[in-house]
Amino acid sequence: MKSASPETGLIGLILGIGLAILALISVNSFVIVNPGQAGVLSILGKAQDGVLLEGIHFKPPLVSNVDIYDVTVQKFEVPAQSSTKDLQQLSASFAINFRLDPVQVVRIRREQGTLQNIVSKVVAPQTQESFKIAAAKRTIEEAITQRELLKADFDEALNDRLDKYGIIVLDTSVVDLTFSPEFAKAVEEKQIAEQRARRAVYIAKEAEQQAQADINRAKGTAEAQRLLAETLKATGGQLVLQKEAIEAWQKGGAQMPKVLILNGDNKSMVPFLFNLGNLSEMSYE
Repeated sequence: MKSASPETGLIGLILGIGLAILALISVNSFVIVNPGQAGVLSILGKAQDGVLLEGIHFKPPLVSNVDIYDVTVQKFEVPAQSSTKDLQQLSASFAINFRLDPVQVVRIRREQGTLQNIVSKVVAPQTQESFKIAAAKRTIEEAITQRELLKADFDEALNDRLDKYGIIVLDTSVVDLTFSPEFAKAVEEKQIAEQRARRAVYIAKEAEQQAQADINRAKGTAEAQRLLAETLKATGGQLVLQKEAIEAWQKGGAQMPKVLILNGDNKSMVPFLFNLGNLSEMSYE
């Protein structure tokens, strides 16, 4: 039995290495882009035009590379600070939901690089600038009481600024909105002052109602006296109140105060509470 010659073994080794290299090249000649991803082909470090969307794509082996970008919804929380129209400090934290425009991924790769660079170099600073634009339009009290309007102005500014970078803003939400301790104290003092003012208005109205009630009572008393005078005049008599009798009755005297009825030359003392309607029937001695 003949043993294999050294030449045959060397050829087999070379053939095996060649097949391995060929297999390696074949594997590295294709790239698979999954749903929700977009790829950018770079040859010798230079990004090529034309984004690689989901599917299988050919790429030159050994000299090329494909950068894969996630184009699904991304969410990052970004802090921001600004001065309001009345020069008060206002701080906020925004949750930004966005995604990369797949069509513009090549430009994003050339200008911004990785997703981390996009967040730190584009999204964060533009969020800050957009918040400054929105906050400068209103006072700090308006920013707090008109929170939806503040957010609307912020969204408009942020969309305009990020659109030019190939970033699509889907939604934003204000996670936190805080203001300085000085303003918090001012708000508390204002609320106390408003409560005191409302209390003062209530007291004034109550006093006004009481004064009106006194006026009404006085008018009623005056009207009653007028009617009594007219009644006495109609009977032809004059009523004279006896002060001493009234004072004695008020001090606990046993007798009812009396009044003196004058009718011409006739006169008579009668109890204070009597039926004036019977004056015409009374006889005088």
